[in-house]
Amino acid sequence: MRRRSLIAATFVVVMLGSNALWPGSAAALDDVRIIAPAAPGGGWDQTARAMQEAIQGSGGAATVTVENVPGAGGTVGLAQLVSQENGKPNVLMVNGLVMVGAILTNNSAVTLEQVTPIARLTGEFEVVVVPAASEIKTLADLVAKLKADPGAVAWGGGSAGGTDHILAGLIARAVGADVSKLNYVPFSGGGEALAAIMGGHVTAGISGYSEWSGQIQTGELRALGISAPERLAGIDIPTLKEQGVDVELANWRAIVAAPGLDDAQTKALLAVVDGAVKSDAWKKTLTDKNWTDLYLPGDDFAALLKAENARVTEILKGIGLVQ
Repeated sequence: MRRRSLIAATFVVVMLGSNALWPGSAAALDDVRIIAPAAPGGGWDQTARAMQEAIQGSGGAATVTVENVPGAGGTVGLAQLVSQENGKPNVLMVNGLVMVGAILTNNSAVTLEQVTPIARLTGEFEVVVVPAASEIKTLADLVAKLKADPGAVAWGGGSAGGTDHILAGLIARAVGADVSKLNYVPFSGGGEALAAIMGGHVTAGISGYSEWSGQIQTGELRALGISAPERLAGIDIPTLKEQGVDVELANWRAIVAAPGLDDAQTKALLAVVDGAVKSDAWKKTLTDKNWTDLYLPGDDFAALLKAENARVTEILKGIGLVQ
């Protein structure tokens, strides 16, 4: 009996020393690399660096580094993840809804079907706005104009095929307008789009709420609706759905891993990310940056990714951006 106890005790010590994965906990990895498939300073880069801090702060890895690989809506970074990082169990990449559209519009040779889904992290809902002086007072006014002549409604927003463009198409489809006649004017930045809206060069604008929250609060812009599933605390804007337009859309950000991982490696990374999003550092980041927590891990995120790809593919084909 004494010898059995000694063997058992030795087994426990060895297992603890080898950082074994115990039920309900995860061992720290030696190092984690996070690819931000964009230039420094943008949303994906900020997400990567916030995750870097959260993983280190929660003890998920001894060292965490961020590598910027910008280009083509994130598809350059995606190509690197798929081709160069295959099978590596310590590499993560930030991505989001924008990449779903970019893969299609850039006719990318690699897709998100090739990566290992880990979790959706955050998101921002979109607002539809008009200038304060516009004759369009409500979403119903805009819908009536859109149904009468889709081409007469010029939408201003971000890049072609991006989240703003997708939402315009979803709204047009939901109200029965001809999506193929959608009149969308892309701008390279929120400042250019804002100037076009304020100057009356487009009928309505679409962007994430934070982009134009200041102008909405001062009354320079009139918010007609927000793409959230229900009203958001502290934001007095009715949803599209409650006004009869059955559309909701979040510009979400997520994290994925390299292809070619086995179940144990995937579960280890899931545990690292789960620990990070539950850390005080991550919670502080959400508050400081006013990011909406949309955490959705594992299989649920994989299912969302598949559904979003189908929805975006359908709407971009309808618009005519994708064959």
